[in-house]
Amino acid sequence: MPGPDFDVLVLGAGSGGYACALRAAQLGLTVALVEKDKVGGTCLHEGCIPTKALLHAAEVADSARDAGQFGVRATLEGIDVPAVNAYRDGVVSRLHKGLTGLVKSRGITTVAGTGRLTGPHEVTVDGTAYTGRHVVLASGSRPRVLPDLEVDGVRVLTSEDALRLEHVPTSVVVLGGGVIGCEFASVWRSFGAEVTIVEALPRLVAGEEAASSAALQRAFRKRGITVRTSTPFQSLKETDDGVAVTVEGGDVIEAELVLVAVGRAPVTEDLGYEEHGVTLDRGFVVTDERCRTGVEGLWAVGDIVPGLQLAHRGFAQGLFVAEEIAGLDPAPVDELAVPRVTYSHPEVASVGLTEQQAVERHGADGVETLTYDLGGNGKSQILKTQGFVKLVRRTDGPVVGVHLVGERVGELIGEAQLIYGWEAHAEDVAPLVHAHPTQNEALGEAHLALAGKPLHAHG
Repeated sequence: MPGPDFDVLVLGAGSGGYACALRAAQLGLTVALVEKDKVGGTCLHEGCIPTKALLHAAEVADSARDAGQFGVRATLEGIDVPAVNAYRDGVVSRLHKGLTGLVKSRGITTVAGTGRLTGPHEVTVDGTAYTGRHVVLASGSRPRVLPDLEVDGVRVLTSEDALRLEHVPTSVVVLGGGVIGCEFASVWRSFGAEVTIVEALPRLVAGEEAASSAALQRAFRKRGITVRTSTPFQSLKETDDGVAVTVEGGDVIEAELVLVAVGRAPVTEDLGYEEHGVTLDRGFVVTDERCRTGVEGLWAVGDIVPGLQLAHRGFAQGLFVAEEIAGLDPAPVDELAVPRVTYSHPEVASVGLTEQQAVERHGADGVETLTYDLGGNGKSQILKTQGFVKLVRRTDGPVVGVHLVGERVGELIGEAQLIYGWEAHAEDVAPLVHAHPTQNEALGEAHLALAGKPLHAHG
């Protein structure tokens, strides 16, 4: 049976899909949003929000454990995992309720069920065909798994399984030292587990500035997290007490659990994409910079599009597509302007080019860098955090990369994004007044130094 026609038909209600739907409705278009699970997608229910709630609980645990440093007598009696999970679920539930109410208030038609592309302008859900002048593919991603490694959800976990744990494991091997692996490793260590990270690449968070990776690795080792980089996984077998992981070289690491955190795979198979002219590359939907698939009226946003698999990137692409459909001619999303944050302890945040990328683009003589140590920042001293602000700029030109390591530096990336996005020179930022004492001040002092007016020593 055919369903009604819409201006915009969105397949998937994650960050990219619901952002597109909300903006399109705001612009006066008729919109339908198809979702097989819950509005909000991975980010709200199984990704960003629940994991960051766990990371905040971990920060509270660390604060209690380390309270003596600040002259406060406190002890950490333990982690009540069901209570932590209830706190986390409460955050998710309130946000979900708010989002569903917002979608309803905008007059968006929500269609519950698994949708499949059955024509360039048609999505069929449980036997009912819905058509749209424009169809936006936003089917998201799921945890990637390793070949020949069976995930059972009990001893071998994905990130989604890890969120459902009702206890703190005594020991964990984390396969993968990217964002997801580092965040879970950080949480479990704060909760008291023994943690080993196994990463095939030479460093943690390999997409970040090399200095940021090195600083995170040092901090993790200081916290008692074992980090094994340049160490490919080979095999796994179950033991009486848990699992035994064999890595390249023959070493065996035993633990209660294994977390498989080797990235996320696009959800595009068996959805009818290729049958209707969409080009896939390793499962990803190939688009141009304007999110067009090459099929008229068919768009793609979010984790299924090659690039950073981040909720705010999908959100920005969703807004872009809605405005493009409405004829507003918006500027495409600049991938380098998308801020990146790893919410571990300490945090790593960045926007723009790494030093290596800048040198590859502009040559060694065309790039200058400056690193400002947080040791010179009053608020960082108060928080007892270590780290730095690293600036990368074209010689005598604009700042093209900002890289941060330290507690709470994810909150600083907003100004860094503006500096990058507005192609600011150090001399443009140096006169701006930054409140004292804040960590934000470190960004100001780094730009003062880069402009040739250093107030404190820097390296």
